[in-house]
Amino acid sequence: MSRPATPWGPPPTDTLLDFAPHLFDAEDRHFWFRARNTVIGRVVGQLVRGLPPGYRVLEVGCGNGNVLRVLERVCIGGEVVGLDLVEEKLAFARRRTSCALRRGDLYRLPDGRPFDLIGMFDVLEHLPDDRGALRALGAALAPGGRLVLTVPAHRALWSYADTHAGHYRRYSVSRLERVLSASGLTVEYCTQFMAALYPLMWLGRRLASLRRNPQAGTQGDRALFVRELRVVPVVNGLLTRLLECEAPLLARRWRLPLGTSLVAVALKG
Repeated sequence: MSRPATPWGPPPTDTLLDFAPHLFDAEDRHFWFRARNTVIGRVVGQLVRGLPPGYRVLEVGCGNGNVLRVLERVCIGGEVVGLDLVEEKLAFARRRTSCALRRGDLYRLPDGRPFDLIGMFDVLEHLPDDRGALRALGAALAPGGRLVLTVPAHRALWSYADTHAGHYRRYSVSRLERVLSASGLTVEYCTQFMAALYPLMWLGRRLASLRRNPQAGTQGDRALFVRELRVVPVVNGLLTRLLECEAPLLARRWRLPLGTSLVAVALKG
């Protein structure tokens, strides 16, 4: 069954399965992945602090294992499990992590035992039924368990990159909070992050769209997307350090006024 068009662009055209090697190469060095991992590590580290030994952590849509290795590092006293639909991506994850990996979807989670924390990082925007997905994740949480999410922010940033990546939507803080609440979860914290990147991304994608050749179709969008994954040494280092400065603020649950992404923590009562 084909995906419907989004309000902001054409329907996604492929699964990006063949893009996994490109991501694997970029994730270790590219400022966006490094900064996001720093934020996730600080936020999750605060949440698992004080949990009794043996607590259970699941990452849904773990892909190449880029975030999973961060969860392994900060969840020292717990059991970490990675879940993904695509076996080829799990093969990459096995090169980065020693934790348990499972092939499956979020509606059939591993072994039926509840989790104390579930993470889903830049996955929700790929799912047509975000509320249904969040309800399923809530059902898999233990009472008092928490869900941690990151998603792309701002409709104004919608571009060829979202279409090529297979996104259905970008979120505002209010929309994400509404979807979480409607799914039976209590929102504890939700904020934008990657504030310094917003003007650069907005301008960069507008300029790239002006140069975009509509007749090139999917291959043209892919080429533009690959350009965004290039690592420019000096710029990459500066942006990494600048964006990582947000991590201690988010660990203290500050709410930032601008950003290209959102991070949210929701509680199962």
